Amino acid sequence: MTADLRVGIVGLGWMGQVHARALSRLTQHYTDSPLVPRLVAVADTAGDDRTERAARAYGFEHVFTDWRDLVARDDIDLVCVTGPNFIHRDVAVAAAQAGKHLWVEKPAGRSSVETREIAAAVEAAGVQSAAGFNYRNVPAVELARELVSTGRLGRIEHTTVRFISDYAAHPDGALSWRFQNEFAGSGVLGDLVSHAADLARHVVTDIAELVVDRATFIEQRPQAAQGALHYERGSGELGHVENEDYVNALLRFADGSRGILESSRCAVGEQNTYGIEVHGTAGALAWDFRRMNELRVCVDQDFQNAFYATHYAAPGDGEFGAFQPGANNPMGFDDLKVIEARRLVESIATGKPVGATIHDAVVAAEVVDAMLESSSERKWVML
Repeated sequence: MTADLRVGIVGLGWMGQVHARALSRLTQHYTDSPLVPRLVAVADTAGDDRTERAARAYGFEHVFTDWRDLVARDDIDLVCVTGPNFIHRDVAVAAAQAGKHLWVEKPAGRSSVETREIAAAVEAAGVQSAAGFNYRNVPAVELARELVSTGRLGRIEHTTVRFISDYAAHPDGALSWRFQNEFAGSGVLGDLVSHAADLARHVVTDIAELVVDRATFIEQRPQAAQGALHYERGSGELGHVENEDYVNALLRFADGSRGILESSRCAVGEQNTYGIEVHGTAGALAWDFRRMNELRVCVDQDFQNAFYATHYAAPGDGEFGAFQPGANNPMGFDDLKVIEARRLVESIATGKPVGATIHDAVVAAEVVDAMLESSSERKWVML
């Protein structure tokens, strides 16, 4: 008989609701799931009735304002940590120490120190973990990784990764927690670059060395109302933005290849412009999240005048077949979190890690810390 996986979610904003949907949909896409998620409890400090309404919509059995009450329950097997960065370490460590499995959003901690503390707690407790690097789960990205690892592109020469957004482009955007290091740890580095660094590592290989330039384009923002999100308008006095809006990095990978990573949260005209291009001695590939189900591929041709063809993700590419019956039936963002949930459930059922874990979050956090060091000291930094 299939057992229940009893779930508690800490933070029921957008990402908490994405987790709730993913867990609720899991057995619809994976009928062979060894565990069936059941949404038992949610904890959120929202001052209005948002949490109550969302909890009713998703069928949570219990609602708390203090996450400690949720973690202390005996009828919770898995804790999802989806609140602001500044609570991740405390909630995740407490959950692991209480014997709960862990699904934590990136960046797991505000620094590599905090992220390693979470990883140590997971290891000491012997529980399973998942980290929210959902872009790994795109079927076209899985195909890109396969093309690189099997040598279809030849020896890799250079890679470009860009993650550019406009969510902080408005100068009147509220001075929310994301712009203050005490609460966020860093700016666009922890928010978007952690994703980009993980994607480059997943598709190509580890980053070995880097040098970074960073900038803050909007240095002051109006104070936020209590509970305001980073894309809402502020109306109070101007306050200082403490972290970076933009990052540009030169990379050297462990295989000797080179790379460029660029990210911005203030790019007018860009919404989740996220992609990777990989060039090798025998071919190339390119993926753009805005056309998530497509992979542009240039292989098996001559060195000059070669051209790209578009591969449309189809059953047989990654987990595509669990969602759609044929190519050109697009998957979406939320589907990637269902795959993430599936891999975590498999990890819990077998006791063996599947998919991105807290240890991958540690690597991404170390890249972010190295970028901060490089920018501050104006030098190359080795990882």
